[in-house]
Amino acid sequence: MTDAELAARLAETAGQILIYLRASGLLSGKPLGTAGDRTADSFLMSTLKTLRSEDAVLCEESRATPGRTSANRVWIVDPLDGTREYSEGRKDWAVHVALAIDGVATVGAVALPDCDGGLVLRSDEPSALPAAASPPRIVVSRTRPPPEAEAVAQALDGQLVPMGSAGAKAMAVLRGEAEAYVHSGGQYEWDSCAPVAVAIAHGLTCTRLDGSPLRYNCANVALPDLVICRPELHETILSAVRAVTEV
Repeated sequence: MTDAELAARLAETAGQILIYLRASGLLSGKPLGTAGDRTADSFLMSTLKTLRSEDAVLCEESRATPGRTSANRVWIVDPLDGTREYSEGRKDWAVHVALAIDGVATVGAVALPDCDGGLVLRSDEPSALPAAASPPRIVVSRTRPPPEAEAVAQALDGQLVPMGSAGAKAMAVLRGEAEAYVHSGGQYEWDSCAPVAVAIAHGLTCTRLDGSPLRYNCANVALPDLVICRPELHETILSAVRAVTEV
C-alpha cells in the first residue's frame, strides 16, 4: 500500500468511526467531542505504529514520537479537526492524515465524513479546479475570524464566509465553494499539513500570510497563520495583509 493510499484509508476509516460513534446517541456535547478525539486517535496511532513503524508521528491527541524532528518522514495527524462542529452535529469537520517529508507537506488526505455521504480528498488524485465565482468568497473561522479578513475581502471585492474546521475551509476552496481561505491567530501543524498537501496537489497556492513557505515537523509545532487560495488571488491577498500589518 502506498503512503497516499494509506493516508486516504486511514482518514476515511477514522471518519466512519466518528460517524458511528455520534450516531449511537450514547454521548452528546463535550463528552461526545472528547470521546471522538480519543477514539479516532487510538485507531490512527495504533494503525500507523503497525503499518509504518519506522516513521515518526506527530498527532494532536497523542505524544509525538521521541526524536521526531530528526526524522525525514513524519506522519502529521489530526484525528478530529473541528471537535466543536462534530459535537454540535454540524457537517464542517474533518479528519487529517498527512506525511511530511523533509519538512514539506508531501502526502495528504482529508476526510469530510458528513459531506455528500462521505468524501475523501487526496493528494494523489488531483483534479482541475472548478471555475471561480464572482465576487470571490473568502472562508474564515466561524468563531475567530482573523483581523486581516475584512481587508482581504475589500481588496478582492469579495465576501467573507464563516465556516468550521480548517480542513473543511481548505477543502471548500478546492471544491469550488470558495476562492480563498485566510487564517491568523493560532493553529498547529496538524491543523494544516494534510489540507495543504491536498490543496497544493490540486493546484492551489499555500503559504504563510507573509508569503513564506509552510514548513512542518518543526520543534515548535505552532503554525499561526496561512493562506490557501487560487493562484491568481495570492498576491492581492498578501498585499492586503501587508497593508494592515504594517500600519
